[in-house]
Amino acid sequence: MECAVGEVPVAYVEYGEGRPVLVLHGAGVDHREAVACFEPALAVRDGYRRIYPDLPGMGRTPGPASLRSANDVLDVLLGFADEVSGADDILVVGHSAGAYYAQGIAARRPDRVSGLALVCPLFTAAREVPAHHAVVAADDLGSEEFRRYFVVQSAAMLDRYERFVAPAIPLVDQAAMERIGERWELEATEGPAYPGPTLVVAGRQDSVVGYVAAADLLDHYPRATLAVLDGAGHALPHEQPEVLAGLMDDWLARAALAAA
Repeated sequence: MECAVGEVPVAYVEYGEGRPVLVLHGAGVDHREAVACFEPALAVRDGYRRIYPDLPGMGRTPGPASLRSANDVLDVLLGFADEVSGADDILVVGHSAGAYYAQGIAARRPDRVSGLALVCPLFTAAREVPAHHAVVAADDLGSEEFRRYFVVQSAAMLDRYERFVAPAIPLVDQAAMERIGERWELEATEGPAYPGPTLVVAGRQDSVVGYVAAADLLDHYPRATLAVLDGAGHALPHEQPEVLAGLMDDWLARAALAAA
């Protein structure tokens, strides 16, 4: 499927019917990783329409020269959210850079976002990021890229990497990513903290963004649940799917109660 937002045709897939849930993948992949990681948890409850776009410059969504910053990408995502949700409120889920954009959507549309879930969110000021250290190591298993991403280096995790991550890597528009990356910080927005039900999940062994700065988000989200999971790095949605599913289910229940 495709939705035109200005000059950007945003490619996406969707599943189910009901309240729209916008799910944003991280950098360097496409919607396939988000579907693999979040669809098992989100599909458990009826009444949700799960929408998975390819972010600009990744997957089948182009990154034209007009997109020169993270703010430009956020404008595309806001337009996309408006188009696919109509007059309905949306729930927003993000992983890594997708979680960074999810925060931007909630900051710009607090009256339209009825729930916010952030998994291994990218921080503008990450701190105390640990060195990469595998909790399950297999030096001869998979590529160097796989071993840098996963801290649980098992045959099952390699299968997930090869099915849901690796195929998207050649599709990345590197020039667009470099151009946007030069101005990757979103503009700060004025106003009160986002008040809706929020979930923040971090990996104890995340060597990309760490976990310490995740606690700072509690000051921004007064209704946030924070979980730091051992045995998980930046690939937490792959490595701890059962725990993540339980946390996501609680978040959906809280969002449903708040909307009742």
